[in-house]
Amino acid sequence: MRRLSFVLFAVCLVASGVHAASPTVGGSFQLTDQDGHAVTQSSFAGRPLLLYFGYTSCPDICPVDLAKIVKIAGAVREASGVTVTPVFVTIDPERDTPARLQAYVRAFGKDVVGLTGTTTQIGAITDEYHVYFKKVPVDGGYLMDHSTMLFLVGANGAYLDHYGRKLPEEDVVKRVVTTLRGAG
Repeated sequence: MRRLSFVLFAVCLVASGVHAASPTVGGSFQLTDQDGHAVTQSSFAGRPLLLYFGYTSCPDICPVDLAKIVKIAGAVREASGVTVTPVFVTIDPERDTPARLQAYVRAFGKDVVGLTGTTTQIGAITDEYHVYFKKVPVDGGYLMDHSTMLFLVGANGAYLDHYGRKLPEEDVVKRVVTTLRGAG
């Protein structure tokens, strides 16, 4: 009965034209790049970003996704002439130091940026992007369970779009190119 009441309430809201506010995605941040430099959102002004949250100890998903993101960035550049910077933000600041991030992101190309920070700083940016992550103990260590969304951030620093990992690369490229053309 409770569920039916909620459904009826929701239908009435929609029918009356009342709209719930959609959550804001993205925002300012203060982090440290793979070279140990302090960076903020304004450090990337004028550069669209493909932003991904993961961790360097990830055994399978993160390396595959980051390789895919680098390919997508290259395809976007070929299709539109726009350079999109791949940015890997750690969700494991306890282990992912700037030096460790540097070795990790360099394996994917010189244009990939790695970002880390304090637990508080990482918590702030993951909250801004509504990224889920959780430490999961395994065999005397831990893994990180996390969402795997790719975010497109415009040259002005504003969130533009996001893509699930199951979306084919070609479709992501088309959407990024179309979105960037519309945002420019």
